[in-house]
Amino acid sequence: MKTKVTSNKLRIIFGLKLKNFRLGQKLSLKQLSEKSGVAISYISEIEQGKKYPKPEKMFRLAEALDVEFDQLVSTQVDKSLDPLTALMDSSFIKEFPFDLFGISARTFLNLFSNSPTEATAFLQTFLEISRAYNMNVENFLFAALRTFQKLNQNYFPEIEKEADKFIRQENLANRGLNFLQLKTILQEKYGYIIDEGKIRNNPDLSGYRSIYKAGKTKSLFINDRLTESQKIFIIGRELGYEHLKLKERAKTSSWLKVESFDQLLNNFKASYFSGALMLPQKRLKPDLQKFAALNKWDSSLLLGLLRKYDATPEMFLYRMSQLLPGLFNLEKLFYLRFTTQAGSGRFKLTKELNMTDELVPYSLGLNEHYCRRWLPFNLLGRLGKKSKVGPANLPFIDIQKARFMGSGNEFLLISLARPLALDNNKHSAMTIGFMLNKQIRRTVKFCDDPKILSVEVNETCERCPLTKNECNVRVAPATQFLKDQKFSEREKALARFMEED
Repeated sequence: MKTKVTSNKLRIIFGLKLKNFRLGQKLSLKQLSEKSGVAISYISEIEQGKKYPKPEKMFRLAEALDVEFDQLVSTQVDKSLDPLTALMDSSFIKEFPFDLFGISARTFLNLFSNSPTEATAFLQTFLEISRAYNMNVENFLFAALRTFQKLNQNYFPEIEKEADKFIRQENLANRGLNFLQLKTILQEKYGYIIDEGKIRNNPDLSGYRSIYKAGKTKSLFINDRLTESQKIFIIGRELGYEHLKLKERAKTSSWLKVESFDQLLNNFKASYFSGALMLPQKRLKPDLQKFAALNKWDSSLLLGLLRKYDATPEMFLYRMSQLLPGLFNLEKLFYLRFTTQAGSGRFKLTKELNMTDELVPYSLGLNEHYCRRWLPFNLLGRLGKKSKVGPANLPFIDIQKARFMGSGNEFLLISLARPLALDNNKHSAMTIGFMLNKQIRRTVKFCDDPKILSVEVNETCERCPLTKNECNVRVAPATQFLKDQKFSEREKALARFMEED
């Protein structure tokens, strides 16, 4: 089936067709140049989609290739190029931030032009995997953002400097942040109207923490059921959008739809700015040094820091994931956030950043059961059994050493769990994990506290070799492990067979 090609793709499609015909006749660029009288460099640029030749050169190229002129310049392609044109039409190509990684969409497409037949098979496989794992453009955009964070160790000095500059400008350095203070700055300096009641009165929107509405006057609607620190974070994020002059932006606190990568990246920058306002690195660094200098694990000091900065567990642990790589060179870490409906036994990974080589729990299309030996699931289970939970209660907090069965790599995990502000029956657990290496042992003195429980963990129950008797928290059979084991045995048997005389 033939596919219509729109005019904005003419250069790329003509170049691909020209290259396809040339390779089909086993002609080098030099040979085609000699036969057509068109310069080698010019043909190369045509094939790369950089140039679209004038009709005179098209005639000479068609004649040299012994193909009909209309066949070469037609705006239709055959099956060998169908997947490429489909890819050019896709939202993936239109929205993926190639420039962020130093390449262009055209360069990406040219990777597929060397062998259209193989490209067809690759793209069809890619599409099948995407469907099987329910992958969409948003998945790719979030993955691109995580890659961007990893490339920078999740530490952005330029935003840290801007937050520090704002603190000095507004004379906030010697005064603890409070909601009214930041709200006044947003209203008076940037002309916002702030409403704290309208969201709660709309049942369809009551799950949002905030909604931004553009117009002649900027309006910010904040859910009044949030804690003071959560409201401060929302105001701080708006100040980040304004101070950093970020134009394309999200309208809601949680994503209804990601419309572009710029929108996603700007939301990240504004949120980073807010975290840097609430937990300034100049103040937090000495506190983290004091915490790391403990010879024995003491959760009370961490709880004290939460109170000192009036920060939620999520804000504080995530801020640690930014500053520890940037200020302490602890780059081998991961941050995970899980949510669950109390007592359901089902867990959803809602935020992840993995800066290690270990395959820690991940969420994309995974229809398996996370290993229940992991600390956050233990905390969520304990929290779910608590008879009475309210927003004023202290979060559950604990520490664990987790050793991966496959690699033997060991991590130090600190985890906090609490009910969500907008739904006490929904619980969340945040975890930061550090690879136990020389760097962290030099920096974090309580790493080898003998009272810290060490546990063997796996990714999921389905991939774990432990039997039900060996693991009393297993919730699913080892289907994938047994499948892999059977394949391995068959592979060994085949190798032995091939060695026989």
